[in-house]
Amino acid sequence: MLHYEIKVIGKVQGVGFRYFARQKATEFNIAGWVRNTVSREVLIVAEGEKADLDTFADWIKTGPPLARVDKIIIDKFPGITGFKSFEIKF
Repeated sequence: MLHYEIKVIGKVQGVGFRYFARQKATEFNIAGWVRNTVSREVLIVAEGEKADLDTFADWIKTGPPLARVDKIIIDKFPGITGFKSFEIKF
């Protein structure tokens, strides 16, 4: 199990990005959370198996239809916090 912190930069607020991330996290057994930042980015904290996290990150690079992802930054950590589900933070 790994812990990824993913910052998503682009047109990612007001386009359903957090709901898209939650849907994909559920599909790939990812636990953690997603929230908008004051700098108009999206921050995702995700935990799961490496293969699942990498597939999840590939989907995040695409985003939902109305989004435009210019860049993602992924910080990877070996430990986990132990989240039980994936939720949207407001």
